[in-house]
Amino acid sequence: MKIHEYQAKEVLRRFGVVTPRGVPCFEADQAVAAAESLGGKVWVVKAQIHAGGRGKGGGVKVAKSLDEVREFANQIMGMQLVTHQTGPAGQKVRRLLIEEGADIRKEYYVAALTDRATQKVALMASSEGGMDIEEVAHNTPEKIIKVFVDPLIGLTDAQAKLLADGIGVPAASQAQAIDTFRKLYTCYMETDASLAEINPLILEGNGNIKALDAKFNFDSNALYRHEDIVAFRDLDEEDPAEIEASKFDLSYVSLDGNIGCLVNGAGLAMATMDVIKLYGAEPANFLDVGGGATTEKVTEAFKIMLRNPNVRGILVNIFGGIMRCDTIATGVVAAAREVHLTVPLVVRMKGTNEDLGKQILKDSGLPIISADSMADAAQKIVAAVAGH
Repeated sequence: MKIHEYQAKEVLRRFGVVTPRGVPCFEADQAVAAAESLGGKVWVVKAQIHAGGRGKGGGVKVAKSLDEVREFANQIMGMQLVTHQTGPAGQKVRRLLIEEGADIRKEYYVAALTDRATQKVALMASSEGGMDIEEVAHNTPEKIIKVFVDPLIGLTDAQAKLLADGIGVPAASQAQAIDTFRKLYTCYMETDASLAEINPLILEGNGNIKALDAKFNFDSNALYRHEDIVAFRDLDEEDPAEIEASKFDLSYVSLDGNIGCLVNGAGLAMATMDVIKLYGAEPANFLDVGGGATTEKVTEAFKIMLRNPNVRGILVNIFGGIMRCDTIATGVVAAAREVHLTVPLVVRMKGTNEDLGKQILKDSGLPIISADSMADAAQKIVAAVAGH
């Protein structure tokens, strides 16, 4: 789960990380009042969407008068903001953050995330913070300093100082930077985040360290422990199909291909997508119906897949362990009839009640194509889509 920048800064402040003062706005007309409440002579008008690259896309403007605050707020609110993370369709701006200006002397980057290879938390920092951090990672990876934190020990003083030294924080500001690193690590751990990023972390003209922008991703499996974070969820920023799927306990992610996939088990789903690509096509989604799929869940899964106008065929790949093949077959037949399926459908089943499941499909009278192996299923759906 992702949250907006202003919400991320609220989370950071709970753990003592210093951020600029700001006011979220849900209408452009609120922007001037927000700027007046902050005071000062310079304000930043920021689009709030769940994507990076807002500045390059025109979603962040520095205003030097209240008239400019009003002008920029009206420009940005409601715009279809296109960044390198939104794709060409962009994302509609429905929220703004009006923030006090900052005296930026130097921009840094710092983030915490789980490193699965070492089974530790990686704390990364760079002297090259700001809008081009992706280019830094690609072109000059030596400018990114990493320490790996044992969660049983926590971030040590030596590790925090290594980061501060490595990115060139001045001696007079190192204590603040080290304190910020510690607090970021604590925040990451206690909120069950999968990513906690400050970009940029700035050194102000007076030597203070401050989080100028922030981004969080949270482990959805741990959200039951964090009702306060769940309250930040913005459904307008999420894929409607994924929201609908979650209501039926379906794991669904939209992709760019044209072959819909319905599979039980995440590993099998990944393998199914791989074999579709192996035979020259692209999956339209990841969809795991889990081990307790019912006829209703399978029907809803079909409806969700077919809402994607790019879907030209569906591949059902089921391993009948806990989930019986006859249950899936009954669901597939019911779903195909209810949605008046008009695209090719290939079904591959193996495991518990496999023969019974295949008989149900055969007796349905529907033009369902059976397959015996994953390779056979992938080849058949790719051929059927090509000829449809």
